[in-house]
Amino acid sequence: MLDITQRSDQELLQDRDKKTILIVDDEAVIRDLCKRVLHDYNVVEAGDGVEAYEIFLHGGIDVILTDVMMPRRDGIELLKKLKEREPTVVVIIMTGFADKELILKALKADADDFITKPLNLLQLKSAIDKALVKKALKEEIANLRNLDRAKTVFLSLVSHKFRTPITSISLFLQNLAAGIIDPSDEGAKDHIGLVYNEACYLGNLVTDLLTFSAVMDSSAGLNLEPCSLDLMIPKLLKESKEWRDKPGLASHTDLEPVPELLLDREKIGFALQQIIGNAIKFSRDTGLVCVTLRNREDDCLITVEDNGIGIPMEQLPKLFEKFYQVDAEKTGQIRGFGLGLFYAREFVRMHGGSISIESEENAGTRVLISLPNKASQTA
Repeated sequence: MLDITQRSDQELLQDRDKKTILIVDDEAVIRDLCKRVLHDYNVVEAGDGVEAYEIFLHGGIDVILTDVMMPRRDGIELLKKLKEREPTVVVIIMTGFADKELILKALKADADDFITKPLNLLQLKSAIDKALVKKALKEEIANLRNLDRAKTVFLSLVSHKFRTPITSISLFLQNLAAGIIDPSDEGAKDHIGLVYNEACYLGNLVTDLLTFSAVMDSSAGLNLEPCSLDLMIPKLLKESKEWRDKPGLASHTDLEPVPELLLDREKIGFALQQIIGNAIKFSRDTGLVCVTLRNREDDCLITVEDNGIGIPMEQLPKLFEKFYQVDAEKTGQIRGFGLGLFYAREFVRMHGGSISIESEENAGTRVLISLPNKASQTA
């Protein structure tokens, strides 16, 4: 019996454009018959529901064609577990029983289609073709819902981020217009300074939005060009806008010469900029931000380390989620949009690299970025 996890890399490469069908039946002759009909697809087999579910968890399955009566886990139980795990998965039920109660159970468990035994081979091929169309529609609908949900969350976040500084500026101007604040008073200068800071913050928010708009279109792929990390890193470190709020903070670099890499300069620059900016922002007023670059056998390793406030252990798994922000002082007024680390990881992954964060509360944070250093890098 063929297990998808046992297929060679060469086989997977040759069949990458084919859809994969998982046939689940305790009768080998039925599996073989279905496999012969579905020769245009990659076919994976399982003898019962338990084995089928384990194969499904490895990923890469497009449609499941399953019998009902099987040992260990029957087709209806398999259907329920599959739909719980992935609601958009397409499952076709094969059954030799014209049992209304059985069909109702399958429908309640969200079966996508039925095929009766003995199998009509033309009907089987047609059912699989229709199932693949249905799967594509399901995924498109799910993507649109996720996009709409993300848009709603983002608009709500943007509205919240803009409302606070706008309210401060508006109240100041109202008090100024009503004569409550006298611009010539010494105390008014403090208010004017605060309002100026809020106006600058609004400007920074707009700049951040434009930056995200420019880089977040991952569908455009990578615009690769030769880049020298040992030249790029010092420039990004020096130009970080976070330094102006931490004049007592120092930086240190230890950069080994590395070969030029084929990188998307804008996307990798953005990723490094976010990591460096966070190291500065979450440092104390005095301290040190260290950046190292090492050329290893298969990759280049960039380490950005600070001895700042650190991150609580329970928050580490959430750091790369969209819109998530560490609120160290628990004020609920964290500035920014919580998108920097999300896109930093996306862009590093697009280059075939990885990014990880190690941190301990009150003991600093270390971020490690690995980028392949092979000359054969491709987008």
